[in-house]
Amino acid sequence: MEPPKSNLAVRLLTAAIAVPAILTLLYLGPPWGFYLLVLPATLIGCAELFAMTHGGDRAAQGAGVAISAVTSLALYAGGADPRVLMTVIVGVPALGPLVTLVRLGDLSTAAMRAFAIGFGPLFVAAPLTLLAMLRRDFGESGPGLVVLALMFSWWGDTGGYFGGRFFGKRKLYEAVSPKKTVEGAIGGLAGSVAGALTASLWYLPSVPLSHSVPLAIVAGALGQAGDLGESLVKRSVGVKDSGAIVPGHGGVLDRVDALLMTSVVVYLYAVWARV
Repeated sequence: MEPPKSNLAVRLLTAAIAVPAILTLLYLGPPWGFYLLVLPATLIGCAELFAMTHGGDRAAQGAGVAISAVTSLALYAGGADPRVLMTVIVGVPALGPLVTLVRLGDLSTAAMRAFAIGFGPLFVAAPLTLLAMLRRDFGESGPGLVVLALMFSWWGDTGGYFGGRFFGKRKLYEAVSPKKTVEGAIGGLAGSVAGALTASLWYLPSVPLSHSVPLAIVAGALGQAGDLGESLVKRSVGVKDSGAIVPGHGGVLDRVDALLMTSVVVYLYAVWARV
């Protein structure tokens, strides 16, 4: 039982250092300063993804990271222009087969690698870039909306951890993630809802409870799906963690798997609700 306690202590220490730094930059720094924090994390997460899907092929991995960087920069600089957005949506997937034709390798995995290069930047780089766009484009509500997306993900993860640890009995999706339980999933939704209550009653009154709670349920459920999706990728290539850069958490991709979904949900809500 000692290793889980030790791991939890490392997780808490990591959070104690990282969270104040993120909040300080988010609320007190310029919008571009927050993007300078998001961009390196985005590219590391993409590098971890392509290291899993393109093991041993450094050239293809580098091409995937470069495409992801261009995707992020294009969205941040010109995402409000429909022409830029359409170019990213249509152009990036088309690059997957082209890169794979140049770096053919094992034909039996070529389709997987083609789709990884074509879809990976949209799966990882685009959602994380939306966090920086939330901070920049939504005025006084911007920092709070970013925190809301983070809380849906991180509080959901925390609720899932304790729900599964103390009450977990029934497996949620054993073939993909053997340790996850139905009780943990319910705890995760409870954590996301707690984040919604905190936001509406404290730092983000522009989002009423009638909006934030349903939003938490949708974002929390999709966040857990994002977690399972990343687990699916890892199990399919035979790795436990996407990386080891974040103490107590594995890789960057391990830490943001749910955030990839919650950031999209919060961004779309902010656009359509005109927060």
